[in-house]
Amino acid sequence: MALDFSGKRVVVCGGSRGIGRAIAHGFAAGGAAVSICARGAETLEATRAELARHGNATHAAPCDLSDGAAIAGYIAAAARALGGIDVLVNNASGFGMSDDEAGWAAGMQVDIMAIVRASHAAQPHLEAAAKASGSAAIVSVSSISALRASTRSAPYAAVKAAVNSYTASQAAGLAKSNIRVNAVAPGSIEFPGGTW
Repeated sequence: MALDFSGKRVVVCGGSRGIGRAIAHGFAAGGAAVSICARGAETLEATRAELARHGNATHAAPCDLSDGAAIAGYIAAAARALGGIDVLVNNASGFGMSDDEAGWAAGMQVDIMAIVRASHAAQPHLEAAAKASGSAAIVSVSSISALRASTRSAPYAAVKAAVNSYTASQAAGLAKSNIRVNAVAPGSIEFPGGTW
């Protein structure tokens, strides 16, 4: 199914590989200008070059999504490069699997706080886009793990449940600004370098 995103400006946090890379390609193939961020500069640049082949504006910048200041800087740079933001996709995960301080910290900082921080940084740009076109959107990637108890990855499941709750609150709060907010919950995805 071909979707038309011509004229849309899309930011994908965690967009250099796996689900994020596929999302970025989908938007670029539909005509959108796309910015991606991730930690690995080499993979990030390779993905940006692939996206550029779709013929639309592209932007990529390294960003540690566990760092609030880095997120704010990236979102501002992406908005400048694309001329605004119509869609924010929060895709990154810290994959906090171990039920210890490190596992919980990874999940909290990336799976939930990166969404909060990126959404706050992007909100003025999304509001401007919604005023101009009638709508803007935030999409956050949750997981089926949010929907059931997990003995193997309790932190991951819990933070993804938090993503669902925060998404519902965001949707209610941003509706007045014509910003749609949704979460998608994919199942297990196999891709090179992934966890499956």
